[in-house]
Amino acid sequence: MNLSIVIPLLNEEESIKELYHWIANVMQSNGFLYELIFIDDGSNDKSWNIIDELSREHKEVKAIRFSQNFGKSQALHAGFALAIGDVVITMDADLQDNPEEIPELYKMIVNDDYDLVSGWKKKRYDSVVAKNMPSKLFNFAARKTSGVKLHDFNCGLKAYKNEVIKTIEVTGEMHRYIPVLAKNAGFIKISEKEVQHQARKYGTTKFGAERFVRGFLDLITISFLSRFGKRPMHLFGAWGAFMLFVGFCFALYLGIDKLFIHKQARLLAERPEFFIALTAMVLGTQLFLAGFLGELILRSKKNSKNYTIKERRNVKE
Repeated sequence: MNLSIVIPLLNEEESIKELYHWIANVMQSNGFLYELIFIDDGSNDKSWNIIDELSREHKEVKAIRFSQNFGKSQALHAGFALAIGDVVITMDADLQDNPEEIPELYKMIVNDDYDLVSGWKKKRYDSVVAKNMPSKLFNFAARKTSGVKLHDFNCGLKAYKNEVIKTIEVTGEMHRYIPVLAKNAGFIKISEKEVQHQARKYGTTKFGAERFVRGFLDLITISFLSRFGKRPMHLFGAWGAFMLFVGFCFALYLGIDKLFIHKQARLLAERPEFFIALTAMVLGTQLFLAGFLGELILRSKKNSKNYTIKERRNVKE
């Protein structure tokens, strides 16, 4: 199979059929063998009814329905688990991503041997204050922090080699940082392609300005995980050793001072150096324990699946 197209969605009843026919026309005109995987992330409109109808009429349409809204990352995680195409495309269901970009994205993966190609919506049709400016600030911070030189981390239109999506684990709200996760997993051939951004035709956006706050917090998390996610003791152990060294130095100073210099001085417990030494040693011990616990958790890591599937269409259990 050439292509797996994974589409997470929430309450997009107006656009689903139009999107399907648009994609189908592009696939047929290019002779692709493909599957179209819809992930209904707990919609409460008629989205699932429309997907169900499409799956009955077209065997290439596969679908999963979550029991409630678990978020885009978990929807992508479920879609990636099902995808069998050589190249996997992700796109949104709101018709703002143009399916006619897919053939060129496919060629960049197959012919140019990129591991991942991310779309770049250079010209956007969103609110400048609510989305454009915050998005530019967010992307700037993401580039500087992660070292992945992309202009648009938030673009839902991306192409991957199948082995990439089978290797990485998209958890929490890390869907924005899939290129960073791929880079950390060793897939370093990452590029981007300028893609056309469509004005929203139906409904309203499901993401508010708060997504950028969560995005920056996730950026801090992934920055930490990329450096110390596989070796937490390197961070906590280093700081623990430093704090223990500080505490030991203060304790040594107090001992020498009391035994040989100021023998008749006040009690050690009345001196501020004593509390500095005690606090530093306690903190050092706690940091060491945090490092050990991190290593234990890492070695007993559970599957990142964190969603419940309610229904399936054309998908085996």
